[in-house]
Amino acid sequence: MNKREFLKTTGAVVASTMVSRYSSGEADAPRENWAGNITYSTEHLHTPASVDEARAVVKSCEKLRALGTRHSFNTIADSTHHQVSLKRLDDITIDEKSQTVRLGAGVTYGVLAPVIDARGYALHNLASLPHISVAGAIATATHGSGLKNGNLATPVVALELITADGEMLHLSKERDGDALQGAVVGLGALGVVTHVTLKLQPTYQVAQTVYQNLSFQHLEHHFDEIFGAGYSVSLFTDWQEGRATQVWIKRRLTPGEKIAWPDEFFGAVRAKEKLHPIAGHPAESCTEQEGIPGPWYERLPHFRMNFTPSSGRELQTEYFVPREHAYQAIRAVETLRDQITPHLFVTELRTIAADELWMSMAYQRPSMAIHFTWKPEWPVVRQILPKIEAQLAPFAPRPHWGKLFTLAPAKVQSQYARLADFRLMVEQRDPSAKFRNAFLRQHLYNA
Repeated sequence: MNKREFLKTTGAVVASTMVSRYSSGEADAPRENWAGNITYSTEHLHTPASVDEARAVVKSCEKLRALGTRHSFNTIADSTHHQVSLKRLDDITIDEKSQTVRLGAGVTYGVLAPVIDARGYALHNLASLPHISVAGAIATATHGSGLKNGNLATPVVALELITADGEMLHLSKERDGDALQGAVVGLGALGVVTHVTLKLQPTYQVAQTVYQNLSFQHLEHHFDEIFGAGYSVSLFTDWQEGRATQVWIKRRLTPGEKIAWPDEFFGAVRAKEKLHPIAGHPAESCTEQEGIPGPWYERLPHFRMNFTPSSGRELQTEYFVPREHAYQAIRAVETLRDQITPHLFVTELRTIAADELWMSMAYQRPSMAIHFTWKPEWPVVRQILPKIEAQLAPFAPRPHWGKLFTLAPAKVQSQYARLADFRLMVEQRDPSAKFRNAFLRQHLYNA
């Protein structure tokens, strides 16, 4: 199945012919992640149709990992034993009284958004891609952007998961407080999430406009002004000529509001046509620009639901640094431009508000994310990443849990003040290490 067809099925994990309805199945071909850079280490994939079936799967397997929409670029979801996909848990229930939505682990943002919008509701933010599952994005602290916007896990008010013994664990913000903060970004270590409940807000409209060629020198003294120019702001760069090639500004509109977009923005010129973040790529896959208002879920992502986003086969890396050191971090990476650019599609710079989620990359730290979309040239990229990480070392980088990095486990672990608490929670919920794979052993437990 090619990626375009995969995305048109709104995030289906694998074709139904590849697995049986409930028990383990044998794949006709090696199963890959979304980008094609990871081949999963087991042919045993379970696709239960109900919570009870999922509980039975968990209870029967000695080792198991949950698999979402396969958008992780590393082996965080891999297993040498069994995987379980809850793509068939696709129920959505809106509670008008509490203004929340409870949804199954198989639901993607692209499916959820129009459902809640039709009822007059919205989420506070979305990621670049609407194709990813809500449960998977939450488990890895995946994020949208905005100086005041927390990552996609911050609206979680309740979580339901199957623990190692096949029993259900229900956590809520009201009842469990700090424990929920520890479990939300669970990295799949605590169990298999079946449902999440999100706090909603009234629906709203967004308009976005793109500017071209903003000099990095403006970031030194106007960083917050530039990234605060919209509800969500992204800068794209190829690291050449000391500038951002594009600035995407998404502004949240009040009812009836019309924005007069200036022709220039800190010297950058407003684009007169729709653009793709990667130079030379057709822009039909991108969400509407040129200041045209539209529903929040059709503007906050960079890419439209029914199109192949970005460039196709690719690799991704992302590092979070403290926002207070953002300009210095950008300039530090820029020194490697001639090594980076030949192997890069594009880099995106965006901000994320601090949160209280134990294993979030933005835990108690307003952040800037430096996101690299690489050409599928892993042998070369693998040599470049340690150099980037060395340049970022003075700024205590936290790598995105679902993307590629080479930082030593001890350095990763040192960035999480609640790691010991998280490990204790894992030991309590999974004493036999049923959900612990090689990725978790390396990055959470190896010194």
